[in-house]
Amino acid sequence: MNFDAIIKNGFVILENGEQEVEVGMKDGKIAAIGNDLGTDGKIIDAKGAIVAPGMVDAHVHITEPGGGYRDEWEGYDTGTRASAKGGVTTIIEMPLNQVPATVDRESIQKKYEAGEGKLSVDVASYGGLVPFNLNGGIQELDENGVVAYKCFLGSCGDRSIQGDFMNVDDYSLYEGMKQIAKTGKILSVHAENAPITDKLGEIAAENGETSLRAYVDSRPVFTEVEPIRKIILFAKETGCRVHIVHVACEEGVNEIVKAQQEGVDITCETCTHYLYFYKEELDDIGPVVKCSPPIREHSRLEGMWHRVFNGDISFVTSDHSPCTPDLKDTDNAFEAWGGISGVQNNVDVLFDEAVQKRHMSLSQFADIIAANPAKRFNLETKGSITVGKDADFVFIKKNAPYEVKAEDLAYRNKISPYVGREIGVQVVKTILRGIEIYDQEKGITDEKTGKFLI
Repeated sequence: MNFDAIIKNGFVILENGEQEVEVGMKDGKIAAIGNDLGTDGKIIDAKGAIVAPGMVDAHVHITEPGGGYRDEWEGYDTGTRASAKGGVTTIIEMPLNQVPATVDRESIQKKYEAGEGKLSVDVASYGGLVPFNLNGGIQELDENGVVAYKCFLGSCGDRSIQGDFMNVDDYSLYEGMKQIAKTGKILSVHAENAPITDKLGEIAAENGETSLRAYVDSRPVFTEVEPIRKIILFAKETGCRVHIVHVACEEGVNEIVKAQQEGVDITCETCTHYLYFYKEELDDIGPVVKCSPPIREHSRLEGMWHRVFNGDISFVTSDHSPCTPDLKDTDNAFEAWGGISGVQNNVDVLFDEAVQKRHMSLSQFADIIAANPAKRFNLETKGSITVGKDADFVFIKKNAPYEVKAEDLAYRNKISPYVGREIGVQVVKTILRGIEIYDQEKGITDEKTGKFLI
């Protein structure tokens, strides 16, 4: 067979285990996997590297269009370039913080237009469930290519900005879940009890609290668990398939596992930062590490890892949610923007922490970064190194420590809590549908080969 390119000399993570095999690519697809595929095609030497499926990051915020309000936040160009550099070949983009939020046909078309010619990786899209799109918006999003829906139980959005995202009330949640159930798609939920966390935050502010430690304390674990229970009850009532995003505590995972055993179609994710940072160090790092739900105590870290290893947490995401530096430049943690820039340091941090430090199998690593999210969101051409799938790969160099530096970040705003950290592995090459989009020596290609998965 004539190939466009052949990966040779790599240790390849396949669905049935890792092997020293060659991978032939043709027309953007994986065409063959074998021991001697010849030399008829461009040879890509993966010697010394582990070849994994390109990461499918199922939780990324790109703030374009910014609507005149957030124009300097992360855009498609920089956000997808950072993804490429980090070994992420597909992102599922959230329906906020763009202006307007992605809640109907008009707004999702604006999103597609805003990204035209700017994508370094492939992009699948979320649609939003908000109180103001229950009269046709859910159906319009379904017809215009969303892979899933997203809602907030926690407070979100800026009511002074027309068209900004809004968290659901109980009725809009119930009615929206009934409508989404008819599409067969998943509703992903940010599960925090808004009335309690908002009030506890107000009380902390009145008492003069400004630390990240106090911020974490204002969002206790039960404020995650209670809304997860509500979602499970509503899922039983409506038949809606559900997914809980960025779970930060074992207690929340317990509820999800119990519901699965009761027949509810529910899964959950956690984020890289919940498996890496911990409450006791947050104030030393500063507001750049603020997020919600908050990063919890060091004593909880290994419990969350146990849930990942056990398969109770289906996959890991970045929840890449950047803002401009001024919104993090404050000594008051309660006033700082809540979001972490992390898409560029998913693969390397996870491989270092999971495989190198905790001895996770390469097969499970590939599952939590690629196969599981691709399956959950029905991205049929993504997720594994299998004949017929898209030729998406990340080359990982193990036992290769380096320090994360701000100037090496591809984000529009070069801030991240990982800056200054030593990570024990490196992403050395990323390939999207057979095309090299990042190489450690040559950098990120300027060719825009990404596309919207519609």
